Amino acid sequence: MKLIVRVTLALCASLVWPSHRAVAADGTRSFQLDDLRKLTRLSEPQISPDGQRIAVIASTPDWASDQRRQQIDLVDTASGAVRVLTWQRKQLSMPRWSPDGSQLAFLAKDAETKQAQIFVLPMDGGDASRITTAAGGVDGYGWSPDGRQIAFVSEDEPAKPASGKPQGDAFRVGDNDFLARSARAPWQLWVVSSQGGEARRLTQGDGSLFTEQQDHAPEPVWTRDGRRIVFTRFPNAYWGSSFKSVIASVAVEGGQPELLAPEEGSMDPAYAPGDDAFAYVRPRQGDRNNGNAVYVAIDGKVNDATQKLARHIEAYAWLPGGHALLLEGDDGTRTSLWEQPLAHPAKKLDLGDTLVHPPLSVSQPGAIAYVGSTATHPDELYVMDSTTARPRRLTDVNAFIDSLTLGRSESVAWTGPDGFPEDGVLTYPVGYAAGKKYPLALVIHGGPQSASNVSFSPLPQLLAARGIAVFQPNYRGSSNLGDAYQHAIFRDTATGPGNDVMAGLAAVEKLGLVDEQHVAVSGWSYGGFMTAWLTSHYGVWKAAVAGAPLTDWVMDYTVSYYQQGDDFYFGGSPWTAQSWDIWREQSPIAYVRNVTAPTLIMGDVGDPDVPLVNSYEWYHGLRDNGVPVELYAYPADTHFPHDIARTTDVYRRWVDWLVRYLE
Repeated sequence: MKLIVRVTLALCASLVWPSHRAVAADGTRSFQLDDLRKLTRLSEPQISPDGQRIAVIASTPDWASDQRRQQIDLVDTASGAVRVLTWQRKQLSMPRWSPDGSQLAFLAKDAETKQAQIFVLPMDGGDASRITTAAGGVDGYGWSPDGRQIAFVSEDEPAKPASGKPQGDAFRVGDNDFLARSARAPWQLWVVSSQGGEARRLTQGDGSLFTEQQDHAPEPVWTRDGRRIVFTRFPNAYWGSSFKSVIASVAVEGGQPELLAPEEGSMDPAYAPGDDAFAYVRPRQGDRNNGNAVYVAIDGKVNDATQKLARHIEAYAWLPGGHALLLEGDDGTRTSLWEQPLAHPAKKLDLGDTLVHPPLSVSQPGAIAYVGSTATHPDELYVMDSTTARPRRLTDVNAFIDSLTLGRSESVAWTGPDGFPEDGVLTYPVGYAAGKKYPLALVIHGGPQSASNVSFSPLPQLLAARGIAVFQPNYRGSSNLGDAYQHAIFRDTATGPGNDVMAGLAAVEKLGLVDEQHVAVSGWSYGGFMTAWLTSHYGVWKAAVAGAPLTDWVMDYTVSYYQQGDDFYFGGSPWTAQSWDIWREQSPIAYVRNVTAPTLIMGDVGDPDVPLVNSYEWYHGLRDNGVPVELYAYPADTHFPHDIARTTDVYRRWVDWLVRYLE
């Protein structure tokens, strides 16, 4: 058993310790757990064709019911005036304007079918009408060019046992995760009148237009003449094989689908306005370790329009005229928009201090709508009148934040191992005083194809309010510094990223504000994996919080839903001779006996992403070696709790654990 040595350091005059203060030194209040219940989330902005109005979903936590109250707001782009369009609707998503702007469609849970259905709201007055009754619900739809029809994606009804008895309900295991209890039926393409009525099915077979772990089905799009519908097709309804997606089209009158983009990984098609130019997303050069590129097909010739940017594109939209694209992606410790002409280099837009959260929406005249935030303010709705205009903020739904004292966040840059330029975000404690030393907590992002940026973030602010400095490092595999950096995680999922994080920690310590004897590490998902790896390879940590940690690559590959998502990191399966060793060598569980940091582990019992068995392994490995450890499991079927009560509890335990061991 490993000997655990606890060292208590005497408090010195230049050392500042965390304290539970709701009031800052200037008398204002800092960000607290109760404030999580007040944060309004804005999502899916859709600007009207004429650019005069924006429909956006506003979601506010309701502590009493432990649910989110949702509504669609209509915001005037000139004045910012807001009108509520929906009332007491549940599971709202995907507001979409009709081509002439006279109607607004959206998805909502239907009381009769108990599924998400399409509703259409006339903008000149009247109630929304349900136009679908799909037994499998609707997820993903698109208006026809004349506004008379809507194409939508719906799941087939699951096959029932022929005998009607339990012995007939066994299902064949393939790309599903180990939590599955039945086979998943494919999602197919249908078309219905925008006035409602009987829907017609256009596709069938094993191929699926949606997979189980995506947020939304890729939207079907219509050709300019309205005769064909273009869609993304996956091999089946499981995410594990989603990397083999292609793009096809089918005639509205029916018939066999035809391939438009047969290269694996192609998805998210979009036609240029008033033109036959066709764009879609695919991993650059077909390499899944690269970022997503936007390819454009014109007259049968396909070109990577974003090749010179050589970075991951998170979202895109066509600009008016069809001669340029609007791109969004991580950019250092910010997010940026680029105007990408089809024949010239991209130009970065001036967004001031705002960071963009996709998706993007562009009107026919060229106005751009998006949800954005700043380092000191959460979600608000913004509009840009053109690509050369500055963003205008239209809403003030999170105004209460402006009365709080927050920890200041800024970018930190350093040169990492292998010569990579690297960066991260440092949030100073509330009431920071130069020349004093503070405990430091690392909060490592998941993904790994994601990035930490200076946008307002609740957890760092909760820690800053307790007198703790917070460092959010990016590391190879992150999507913010170009394809070469993102690709560098290939066959180096742990050692390289770990060295990157430690180089970032050294850079922060050189700034002189860190008490180097009181440093903790934490993260969720891949951030939990990094926490497990770092605590098993470096002995500098006073404490750790591992949320939904991947601790055993081999087991995770075997039981999670993204088996074929893991193997591209390593270049092969863990069950083949070629890759046998690397999967095991880069699994933290192989080094669990090295851990000394007191560790809090949290996760959801029904997590299909990083199944909780990872956490159980880590918990028993630490406990049986004498390391102080606690594991808390939430009775939820998600990767991170979605309800406000459990989210608050996660943050409470996270913050309290770090405060407890950093004091």
